[in-house]
Amino acid sequence: MFKSLLLAIDINDPEAAARSTKAAVQMATDQGAELHILNVVPDDGMPIVSASLTADHNESALGAAQSALKSWAEGSIPDALAPRLHVARGRIYDQILRVSDELGVDVIVVAAHSPALRDYLLGSNAARVARHAKQSVFVIR
Repeated sequence: MFKSLLLAIDINDPEAAARSTKAAVQMATDQGAELHILNVVPDDGMPIVSASLTADHNESALGAAQSALKSWAEGSIPDALAPRLHVARGRIYDQILRVSDELGVDVIVVAAHSPALRDYLLGSNAARVARHAKQSVFVIR
């Protein structure tokens, strides 16, 4: 049915990551699909602050996120799947959409979370990905 999937996780939310990982691992195993895992380092939402950060600071943040993702994957993903790890920086939903398009994945797997009031007004990352993705999206509760 599909050949590759993108699991978008927040390694700072271990409960949600565990739920979505379980589903993605099962799907990748059942389908013999290539597994990509993405962790997004969110922007702070303040362009003036973001513009003043040095390139070294951005690279340092991405490097730390890459190391954390690698460590997390080693303990959470079966070696047989040999996942490809990706880290991006920016708005979470924008980066999930961008990376999924660049990789040409067939399916995106994301975890839902308990919505806060602002999510009802603005929409959650999972909802935005589901609305705008070209691929099928599995939202895991």
